[in-house]
Amino acid sequence: MDAIEEQGHLCNGSVFAMNSYENRVYQIGIEEQQHPIIAKFYRPNRWNKAQIQEEHDFSFELLAHDIPVVVPLKDKNKNSLFEHEGFTFSLFPRKGGHAPELDHKENLQIMGRMLARLHLIGEKHLFIHRPKLDIISFGKNSIDYVSNDFIPFEHKSNYDTVCHQLIQLMQPKLINCHNIRVHGDLHIGNILMRDDIPNLVDFDDSRLAPAIQDIWMLLSGENEEQKAQLQKVITAYSEFRAFPYNELKMIESLRTLRILHHCAWLARRFDDPAFESAFPWFDQNSYWLQHINDLNNQLDALQKNE
Repeated sequence: MDAIEEQGHLCNGSVFAMNSYENRVYQIGIEEQQHPIIAKFYRPNRWNKAQIQEEHDFSFELLAHDIPVVVPLKDKNKNSLFEHEGFTFSLFPRKGGHAPELDHKENLQIMGRMLARLHLIGEKHLFIHRPKLDIISFGKNSIDYVSNDFIPFEHKSNYDTVCHQLIQLMQPKLINCHNIRVHGDLHIGNILMRDDIPNLVDFDDSRLAPAIQDIWMLLSGENEEQKAQLQKVITAYSEFRAFPYNELKMIESLRTLRILHHCAWLARRFDDPAFESAFPWFDQNSYWLQHINDLNNQLDALQKNE
């Protein structure tokens, strides 16, 4: 509350911790205001200030082109990034809404059009400070950390074997990517539907990646269901931007990288008490059996796409 009040907002004492693990996010009540604000304190040593500012600037650029995104609040000096006692933070308006039902045709079409417009802006210029989504950072580095520092010995051999095969199959599919600025983490929890308009939130994982990274995460269900959903997205997306058909071959590789990276993310953060209480099933024997089974399923999917 001290941090918030330094920015000119008088807190009314209401503080509610939001469901966030990578950063610390709070809903803060403000005196004489109907709606609270959201304070996001960034995990130290993850992003530097230049990288966070690029994230903010990208969201401001999107909003300026009438793409509904939730952007940080600015102070009178147009700053959106602040510091308090060594912690970097930003403030956001609270936006109501609900997660979309993406199996509805209209919602997939709406998202397809929006992403095409977002990607037209995302390709205008590249990030300078924020990284790429690539096989090194999301794949090899994740595998190395889990294999060398975390996985129980009895599962290490099976894990190493399937991961080696995955890397061999993914590598040729991810070379010469046309990387643009993307949202990067577009699961339904980062989409708030309000008055039939999807508002995009949390650009914390925004980075350079193929456009298909924002598209494949809209798909769910069995293979035939995903094909039907994808066709709806393609039709709507193509109204504003040429659909990147050449990137379709990357979907299973990108899905695999997300699985590998998520496991390593949990492992790297597991000394954080918030993670241990939120993910009590992680690092149990049943988890590793399921994780390796999931990786083998991805291996099968990649081999079928050869």
